[in-house]
Amino acid sequence: MDNQLHPKKVRGFCSFRYGLAVLLHFCNVVIAAQRVCLNLTMVAMVNRTDPQDLTNTSAKTEMDYVKNPVYNWSPDIQGIIFSSIFYGILAIQIPVGYLSGIYSIKKMVGSALFLSSVLSLFIPRAAQVGKTLIIVCRVAQGMAQGTVSTAQHEMWIKWAPPLERGRLTSICLSGFMLAPFIVLLVSGFICDLLGWPMVFYIFGAYGCVLCLIWFVLVYDDPKDHPCISVNEKEYIISSLAQQASSSRQSLPIKAMLKSLPLWAISLNGFAFLWTNTLLVTYTPTFINTKLHVDIKQNGLLSGLPYLFACICGLLAGQMSDYFLSRNIFNILTIRKLFTTLGLISPVIFSMCLLYLSFNFYSTVIFLTLANATTSFCLGGGLINALDIAPRYYGFLKAVTSVIGMIGGISCSTVTGLILSQDPEFSWHKIFFLMAGINVTSITFYLIFAKGEIQEWATERQNTRL
Repeated sequence: MDNQLHPKKVRGFCSFRYGLAVLLHFCNVVIAAQRVCLNLTMVAMVNRTDPQDLTNTSAKTEMDYVKNPVYNWSPDIQGIIFSSIFYGILAIQIPVGYLSGIYSIKKMVGSALFLSSVLSLFIPRAAQVGKTLIIVCRVAQGMAQGTVSTAQHEMWIKWAPPLERGRLTSICLSGFMLAPFIVLLVSGFICDLLGWPMVFYIFGAYGCVLCLIWFVLVYDDPKDHPCISVNEKEYIISSLAQQASSSRQSLPIKAMLKSLPLWAISLNGFAFLWTNTLLVTYTPTFINTKLHVDIKQNGLLSGLPYLFACICGLLAGQMSDYFLSRNIFNILTIRKLFTTLGLISPVIFSMCLLYLSFNFYSTVIFLTLANATTSFCLGGGLINALDIAPRYYGFLKAVTSVIGMIGGISCSTVTGLILSQDPEFSWHKIFFLMAGINVTSITFYLIFAKGEIQEWATERQNTRL
């Protein structure tokens, strides 16, 4: 990686490759917003007062119920509705990872974005029909969103020069971190002013508009784009000249299973999703337990870390590419550095939460830093598969995402059990468990991670399934 061709760089954020990254950023914002907004609207959708409250309807006008319909869904049904979208995402990952190396990424991402947006528009009507239909809609929406989040990585095989992979991928992936901040910031106001169905209508319409822009502006390969400048096209193509050909071959499954660098990336993904899920899902619970603030303050404080996480993610991408372009560090050192920052920093700040946070401000600062610093992984192990096997990046990203999601689902289950069984020392157990997983993962990664294309991912590889 250190001795790659260095053609004349086409500078400026007005280039098409940066435009593609920004467009993907907003696509990720909208699909994440469509996913997360239900977490907040559920408060307005469900009758959370006395179960006999439906007999007291005289206090509410017919217009109130048209604007904000209320349903009697039990907590276990709500949990199924919340989790259903993740089962759709999980189920589609590996099939999409394989197919993304065969079919048009433009069509796959655009069609899936449109489907997710249409389903978002349909959610309020599905809720009126019944809980079964809304669960089916959320599973289908998860499959559509899983297609967008997985297939988009294949785009960078042809569009991202090696010296710009960190910043381009961090720009688009930071959309997943910015979305919850936006949702927490605006959805409450939309529910109060326009009714909770408008949250789904607004984000659904936004997705449909983005879908139209996507189909007009995006092409799978820079050499086919009618508007890209000749200089930028030559720069991208020449930058990728020494990279293995992107022609599809049979997946070398046995070699992949024996690859310790790939296992290091997978374990890193598991630890990242465990940490991210813990901090994202249980931040409101922690704030409520430790700070005892009202729901509005809780929403603001819970959303604040997402903004800083987005900033840290963008910073990681810029810094990783700066170090590489200036030959300050080689690619392997850069990946190890940002992976270490992304997994160890949350551990440090979580320990500070337990032992050094003595007032409101210190708690908020340490909690925000613990959440935000996980984003440094965007410049590390989360894109390392593009370094070691660009030919199979889409498939490998899907596989590592599945392993990561297993970590996220396991984290939610285990954390819930700990909180219910040991209220007094639960947070100590939760954060020390996270620390053990992260330290184990980073140790394995530092020992076995690689930065160069692996032998099984080269042009001459003929291994069959």
